Amino acid sequence: MRIFVVSDTHGRINEFIKKVEYLEKPDMIIHLGDYIEDGIEIEKRLNINTIKIRGNCDFYTEKKNEETILNIGDKRIFLTHGHKYNVKMGILNLYYAGKEENADLILYGHTHIPSIEKKDGMIFLNPGSPSMPRGRHKRTFAIVEIGDKIKADIIEI
Repeated sequence: MRIFVVSDTHGRINEFIKKVEYLEKPDMIIHLGDYIEDGIEIEKRLNINTIKIRGNCDFYTEKKNEETILNIGDKRIFLTHGHKYNVKMGILNLYYAGKEENADLILYGHTHIPSIEKKDGMIFLNPGSPSMPRGRHKRTFAIVEIGDKIKADIIEI
């Protein structure tokens, strides 16, 4: 399964949509929050199933779907925006949550900084931001391929 993962679009999705239209179509898109309304618009414009997670800047949405677990084949994927786990200070809290959920892959955003880390058999992936990167980072999202193994890549826009 091919999944595009995006976070922290903050109302600016046009460049992400252009890049997605240029690439091989994914099976699904995951939007990890900030702004969840962008996930709705992405799904409508691209006609691709989009899972939407609420972030800390999603003030006007119900306080539901702040995190979830996806099971794809024999892989467990933990989805969260990350703000509840204090990810700006590191992934230790997220690590413990992933362990509790028996996750193979943890997807999170919030920092606007792309990152792929492996720890104790778990992969931690932050796609960065396609519209408001922090520091010297480029505008990014991620592509995840799930089969017998999990393959993850950060993609520049």
